[in-house]
Amino acid sequence: MSQPAKEILLNAFNMNCVGHIHHGMWTHPQDRSTEFNQLDYWTELARLLERGLFDGLFIADILGVYDVYQQNIALTASESIQLPVNDPLLLVSAMAAATQHLGFGITANLSYEAPYPFARRLSTLDHLTQGRIGWNIVTGYLDSAARAMGLTEQVSHDRRYDQADEFLDVAYQLWEGSWEDDAVLADRQRRVYADAGKIHKVIHRGEFYQVEGYHLSSPSPQRTPLLFQAGSSARGIRFAARHAECSFVNGATPAAMKAQVDKLRAAAVAAGRRRQDLKVFMGLGVIVAPTAAEAQDKYREYLRYASPEAGIAHFSSSTGIDLARFGLDEPIQAGPTQAIESVSQTYRGWTRRQLLEQHAMGGRYPLVVGDPQQVADALLQWVDQADIDGFNLTRIVNPGSYRDFIDLVVPELQSRGRYKTAYRPGSLRQKLFRQQDRLPASHPAASWRLPSPLSA
Repeated sequence: MSQPAKEILLNAFNMNCVGHIHHGMWTHPQDRSTEFNQLDYWTELARLLERGLFDGLFIADILGVYDVYQQNIALTASESIQLPVNDPLLLVSAMAAATQHLGFGITANLSYEAPYPFARRLSTLDHLTQGRIGWNIVTGYLDSAARAMGLTEQVSHDRRYDQADEFLDVAYQLWEGSWEDDAVLADRQRRVYADAGKIHKVIHRGEFYQVEGYHLSSPSPQRTPLLFQAGSSARGIRFAARHAECSFVNGATPAAMKAQVDKLRAAAVAAGRRRQDLKVFMGLGVIVAPTAAEAQDKYREYLRYASPEAGIAHFSSSTGIDLARFGLDEPIQAGPTQAIESVSQTYRGWTRRQLLEQHAMGGRYPLVVGDPQQVADALLQWVDQADIDGFNLTRIVNPGSYRDFIDLVVPELQSRGRYKTAYRPGSLRQKLFRQQDRLPASHPAASWRLPSPLSA
């Protein structure tokens, strides 16, 4: 019996800054990204995305600055290449109040966080959003962040993942194992808000963390937030296989992406989970108009505002290689770095001219240009041939890129039965996986879970 066609999942991919992926587009007269530090910019965007039935707003973040290209921040500052960048967590409450269903995937670098207060922050957001919060787990890749945090250099790539494994183990104990489900009584007559006998101290003595304390938040709708992760190195895949529910992966072609997705899902099975426990998203830019000719005209117009050089300045920090020191046609060669390992390996041997061409729209993400039918065809080709589940849709002109997609592409996908026509009830996890609010028993966090009073 054939499986029903997969329904596409969609996140808007954004950042609490001016220039995110498509650098230079902030100069377009219709772009509003310079208003990023105004609250109505975000609440209006959230309402727009909910109108388009987006599953979530995925907000990237970095600590540190892009100072590898030309060994300074001159271009970073002038083109606002993720500088300034504000905290993403502080946006969520306002956007949640403006919406009912939209999820929020918030990036936080655990290398510079302590698990005890961090667990409380995400539990707080899970309460306030009624279970619509997700965490994009990153370990960082910028030497500038390490120096700003008092280190002489970054911790090595694989060692950062070792620390991340232990961080997650501590967080799981706090989220899943500190409070029993029925610990909160809120009994006014007996003057008992919570039963102390059902609140348990977490005691963790590890290599990276020493924790002894009670989780400060009572159980939130999801307890553990929906877990996102992006990383395609061997160590990153091993981490994703154990922890991630949603993985953010990129590939140049559906065939290359399929190989990556197969590797991820096989690793999840090897870790004792199921293939379907992992939803895979890819980053994608879309330029759409009512006709193909109009879409091409819009693309040519956008090219006038984009900054390829800003794109490769961003890329320099992703690889840890100063691309400015190579001639236009000189193959890029460099020794090992502690930046994004999978990116460094993929592009080694390219020339700066090739990278500038690839970054014509200010970033290296795949780009689909066309009318609604052509865009829908391209998206479904990626989903069906690469076995991905959805897309992190980049902003090109904000919010116009999202509005165009919602008005033109969403109805086309819905007419083909490949995109929802209404939100399902429940938490972000329940919406994406059509299961209960909490992590399944196959996830390692479940090993810390206390018995439910209903199953006792």
